[in-house]
Amino acid sequence: MTQPLRNEHPRPDRVRSHWCTLNGTWAFAFDQDKRGLKERWYRGHTFDKTIEVPFVYQSKLSGIDSQEHCDVVWYRREFYIPTEMADQRRLLHFGAVDYQADVWLDGQYLGGHEGGYTPFTFDITDLTEGAEGPLTLVVRCEDRLDFDQPRGKQSYRPEPFGCWYTPSTGIWQSVWLEGVGAYYPVDIRLTPCVERGSVKAEISLNELPANAAVRLTASFNGDVVARQEVTVESDRLIQTDMYLRRNGEIEGIHMWWPGRPNLYDLRVETLVDGVVCDTVDTYFGMRKIGMTGGYVTINNHVLDQRLILDQGYWPDGLLTAPSDDALRADVELTLKMGYNGARKHQKFEDPRYLYWADKLGLIVWGELPSAYWLRDSQKRNMMRDMAEAIRRDYNHPCLMVWVPLNESWGVPFIQDDREAQKLADALYAMVHSLDGTRLVSGNDGWEEAATDLVTIHDYTAWPEQLKPQYGSEEGILKGNPGSGRIVSAEGYDHTGKPKLLTEYGGIAMAADAGGDNWGYNGAVTDEAAFLKRFEAITQAFKHMPGFSGYCYTQLTDVFQEVNGLLDMNRRPKVSLEEIRRINLQR
Repeated sequence: MTQPLRNEHPRPDRVRSHWCTLNGTWAFAFDQDKRGLKERWYRGHTFDKTIEVPFVYQSKLSGIDSQEHCDVVWYRREFYIPTEMADQRRLLHFGAVDYQADVWLDGQYLGGHEGGYTPFTFDITDLTEGAEGPLTLVVRCEDRLDFDQPRGKQSYRPEPFGCWYTPSTGIWQSVWLEGVGAYYPVDIRLTPCVERGSVKAEISLNELPANAAVRLTASFNGDVVARQEVTVESDRLIQTDMYLRRNGEIEGIHMWWPGRPNLYDLRVETLVDGVVCDTVDTYFGMRKIGMTGGYVTINNHVLDQRLILDQGYWPDGLLTAPSDDALRADVELTLKMGYNGARKHQKFEDPRYLYWADKLGLIVWGELPSAYWLRDSQKRNMMRDMAEAIRRDYNHPCLMVWVPLNESWGVPFIQDDREAQKLADALYAMVHSLDGTRLVSGNDGWEEAATDLVTIHDYTAWPEQLKPQYGSEEGILKGNPGSGRIVSAEGYDHTGKPKLLTEYGGIAMAADAGGDNWGYNGAVTDEAAFLKRFEAITQAFKHMPGFSGYCYTQLTDVFQEVNGLLDMNRRPKVSLEEIRRINLQR
């Protein structure tokens, strides 16, 4: 086995001491004729290729780099149970597999998962008890070009086109093995309350043990600020409020802010008969998101959001970053250019990215990848994926806004179609019922049904081309001047809500444009022309009455969409210091 490129801990917000990566070289096979199940490929079939996990076969880093679409692919690898996990329960984790996954261990079916952007886990303890030799893990992945599949920017044709890119089929986030105690948390949900200086902890255990307790220890910079032990009685879920104190006194709370990301560490221990049987380390940030007077607030202060659209694609890994350093670098580059947030577009991003955003202090908007056909199966798929993403990412302080829909994709007649509006309303209500700590942009861009935020997409090139409607709230709500679309879906009144420009710019260089490569409103000839246009339109929107934030398109080029501030290899096209100056200019 080769040393995997992605060998860092996949979930830094859920760390245990005993774990090992299963990334690296796997056997691989295409199943164009879909014969694998009938022929029981999960039992001894010879796979004719190898692949580097977690990179999909369409990517260069996979070692295959094939652009031929195949609905069904198979993976296989052998592994041993590490000696330190011999007396533990053993969990097999998948970060994300696109789209439908079925998993076997030594020919025994473990189960399946549907949804291409969210994690799933199997407890393999009983099947691996006493195992001395290698175990054989087989994964079958099915990824059709179906319109009801939440796919985001992955093309629903066999080839890329427009603003849709190469599909990603199969395993695209890390696979790992983890050793846990007999009783362990399957979910940890942390909700800060800044007014009370407390955090509500909800811990769900795998089983209901006898004579058990959960011990929580919170610390800041190594100093213990709260410790609490809660008896497990008649329910696998325990809930408690922890008040952050030092030496018996309530200390000044260390708040999480963009650019000042204070984080508390939290150790969660499960005890049986007073003995620790499982330990997991996580963290949380004390922060509160709200709205007041037409503005978004953080920690009860008005927040001016300077966002950049970030699609999270790499030339050699597609949806999968080539390294953890690459994810950190994207956060650092965003901050370096004077942005305080990123709208992660049409992708639930790798948890390692969210970790670095938490650590370095970058706001993140999380967006449900779109499906493209309004039918019942699409609705169920969207609700499932949205709920699973909220469960995965709830504790990340960097996340401020959820976006269930974008530009009416998948709901093309939402302006006056009640079925489409009801879907938007249902997604809005579902998000708030599962996560009451964040805001929701219901249909980002235009034709908003239920929403907390009024969001506008406008790719007008120059200030003198802006329409006079932007001068007042009434004018904005009458219609989107830049797109010609209606801001509010029929029957909805969004008066008084915060208004943000969540897509604009999209400037391309003439050297990059042409053929299938494109940007918005024609390309510019050089850096000076780029900065002149960028500064003019950015300053115009920054000073437009009523807007409380903006989002520039975009961080990097993405294949044929060549309108990034950086190229796809993250090389700057223009001076980053100048971009920062313009963003921070009053």
